[in-house]
Amino acid sequence: MNIVLIGYRSSGKSTVGRRLANLLGMKFLDIDEMIEERHKKSIYEIVKSNGWDNFREIERKIIEEISDKDNLVIAPGGGAVLLKENVEALKKNGIIIWLMADFETIRKRIEKDDKTIRQRPSLTGKEATEEIEEVIRYREPFYKNSSDVHIDTSQLNVEEVVREIISILKERRASRWEEIPLDHYSG
Repeated sequence: MNIVLIGYRSSGKSTVGRRLANLLGMKFLDIDEMIEERHKKSIYEIVKSNGWDNFREIERKIIEEISDKDNLVIAPGGGAVLLKENVEALKKNGIIIWLMADFETIRKRIEKDDKTIRQRPSLTGKEATEEIEEVIRYREPFYKNSSDVHIDTSQLNVEEVVREIISILKERRASRWEEIPLDHYSG
């Protein structure tokens, strides 16, 4: 069984995912990093040279490839939920947790993250604040419909989000989630 963290850029997927995987003794996979490693280009360069549709197809193939594996914490790109095939692949062997944050928190996090500024292409070509609000509003129904659980990370630090995830998983420990190694964590 896998734990899949979805959400907009800078919602905490990678940071929380790494910490969560480490605590639970699971492997962490960042889909964007996998794409960049395999193609020896940044997401920005891939999108600039081949377009968003090409990027989404690369992303879809990697999600399909890893979806049958076990004991992973997976952080797909923020737009992965836009393709029904991605959601179906990730759900068949995982619990999907939506890490959400308010517009202002996302904007501040993006401004602080040099990698996001340098390597993540604009989704709309608009000014950052306007783009964030527009894209989040558009994607919200996709995130909501894809997720089993959602956590607002706006006012939480990484450790608090990790504790919240583990608490929710322990609370909801249904048979399909019993394979997640929650016993590794005692916090």
